[in-house]
Amino acid sequence: MHWIYIGVYHGMVVRSGMARSEAVERIAQLLDSSDAETTNTSMRLPRALRDAAALAVQELGAAASTTTLTSAALRGVLEAILMQAVLDEHYAQHPRARPSLGELAVAAAELDGHPLASRPELLHQSAAEIVRTHPDADADDVLLWAEARATTPA
Repeated sequence: MHWIYIGVYHGMVVRSGMARSEAVERIAQLLDSSDAETTNTSMRLPRALRDAAALAVQELGAAASTTTLTSAALRGVLEAILMQAVLDEHYAQHPRARPSLGELAVAAAELDGHPLASRPELLHQSAAEIVRTHPDADADDVLLWAEARATTPA
């Protein structure tokens, strides 16, 4: 797909119609850039969010400034979006590579140091059971279900 010119926003050419893979690549390039040039932006933030950020900076030392905190938060969200887009593309090309809900639950248990990490068969069985009534269940739901099953007398 080719770029379609839309206009200029703060000196940056903004275009639409870019292929998803091109957008992912461009976002990755921008996030990897060592360009330290800054630009002024105008953002409307809810007052409570702005005040919470200011308190986090002033009282908790969360960052050097609210601008630094906001920039770091935006970078974190963009990196997460980028990683998800890359995974989505990978799974679209290789659907058999997508982990099952049971595999995700085992991985989550291992990462969290959950006691049920040593019982992958229970986690796989629990994943199969929970999706029957909760098709949108995630790994945490499986862990809760498995934990409830493990503590319930037979």
